[in-house]
Amino acid sequence: MGDKQTISEVRNRIDAIDNNILELLKERLECAKAIGRLKDETSRAKWDPLREREIYERLLCDNKGVFPEQALRSIFHEIITTCRLSQKKIEVAYLGPEATFTHLAGVKYFGQSASYKAMESIDEVFNEVEKKRVNYGIVPVENSIEGAVFSTLDSFMKYNVKICGEVQLPITHNLVCRSGNIEDIQTVASHAQPLAQCREWLKKNLPDVPTLQVFSTGAAAQMAANNPNIGAIASSLAIKTYELQVVVKGIEDYQGNTTRFLVIGNQSPDRCGSDKTSLLLGLLVNRPGALNEVLTVLATRNIDLTKIESRPIKGKQWKYLFFLDIAGHIDDPIIREGCDILKQICAYYEWLGSYPRADTIDLGGNG
Repeated sequence: MGDKQTISEVRNRIDAIDNNILELLKERLECAKAIGRLKDETSRAKWDPLREREIYERLLCDNKGVFPEQALRSIFHEIITTCRLSQKKIEVAYLGPEATFTHLAGVKYFGQSASYKAMESIDEVFNEVEKKRVNYGIVPVENSIEGAVFSTLDSFMKYNVKICGEVQLPITHNLVCRSGNIEDIQTVASHAQPLAQCREWLKKNLPDVPTLQVFSTGAAAQMAANNPNIGAIASSLAIKTYELQVVVKGIEDYQGNTTRFLVIGNQSPDRCGSDKTSLLLGLLVNRPGALNEVLTVLATRNIDLTKIESRPIKGKQWKYLFFLDIAGHIDDPIIREGCDILKQICAYYEWLGSYPRADTIDLGGNG
């Protein structure tokens, strides 16, 4: 652009660019609908994670760092998810009410265009997915500070669903209330995990204020919106949703607090080349070295074990099931071979799903 251009001329050029972008977006949407119709004819899955990964990689390569990378990912994430949803509108169940961290993770994964259905418990999210009343559910499975979310692990033992994806959400806890004044807070409400993650801050700064455990951060935000003497530990989305004021930002005790969420559905996606597989195993009782035998099957095939967690089987004293995450897709020959052997040596075996790793589709930002 020449130095002598006026602001008005540059703005006119911006308007013309915006109009071109809009026309191209409309054209892309029509192409996505056409792809959807072609997939219907061949009964192919609407979501192709490998294709989406290739799109991101190509765009980031062509960009050469000119446009801010995180913003570019976010923009195209919304474009891609909106176009995909034009093929078939999806409904996503999550632990509600509105503006929980789980809701925030759902928006990060599926975009703004999906339809979100708030549930009162993680168990209900699983039930909605199993009964096919929704297409997907999103549930927290572990936190980098507090560890596993046991209600999610236990639900995998009760319901027949498949893991379709995962998302990692950096967690920042805000103390909020109606007035924004800390002196007005007589009770601090939140879910058990945020209360635990902010334990030291609360002890130091509000030592005489009792805490109240509720089933979600969204429920705590609702309570704070309805009662001027209740403070809530809640997400940034809750602040906007319930018109609350921030008392103190970032009250978590440790930096780097991240929660991993799982997307559940009725069918896992095809491999994308950077995948993870989750298994549920029961070991043979009274067999010395049974767990070591499982680990040896993985180690001898250079299969990377990324997580292992045990949970007691309800009603069966001192008996446990093991949740395993391994790197790779069930359709990878080496993973298939290892899993076939695990079927033979384990008293119980269930493939929970294979899905793109979160770092493959990480889109940045925590809302």
